[in-house]
Amino acid sequence: MRTSTIQKAFSTNRSLAPLALRIPAGIIFMAHGAQKLFGWFGGYGLEGTGQWMASIGMEPGYLMALAAGSAEFFGGLALLIGLLTRPAALVLAVTMLVAIFSVHITNGLFMSNNGYEFALSLLAISVSLAITGAGRLSLDQNLVSKLR
Repeated sequence: MRTSTIQKAFSTNRSLAPLALRIPAGIIFMAHGAQKLFGWFGGYGLEGTGQWMASIGMEPGYLMALAAGSAEFFGGLALLIGLLTRPAALVLAVTMLVAIFSVHITNGLFMSNNGYEFALSLLAISVSLAITGAGRLSLDQNLVSKLR
């Protein structure tokens, strides 16, 4: 039973299509997570992001910033290298749902109004990867082939 569960978590198809989603999404998620966690790329770091999250009612703000930043940074890294892609994509999908409904939904669809357009795109990519897995050229595929 344990091996079966592990194989399901790492399972993937042999297509290259997920690679085309994993690489850019992984970079984007890592960059956004780095803004929240480390203040890189013009971000505010944990303190600033936590204060902002608290100001919109997401309490405790620091913990929420840590959770969102970690999901994005480490989940993005997992997508980028194709390791535990399905679980990482699931966590990222939930993170995008929270972002859409707690921050962007009242602003409408378009990014120009701080709408949910971009988060919706990242949600769609995450759901797709949660369904298909990492595909060819991933650590998941290498691990599954060794477990067989």
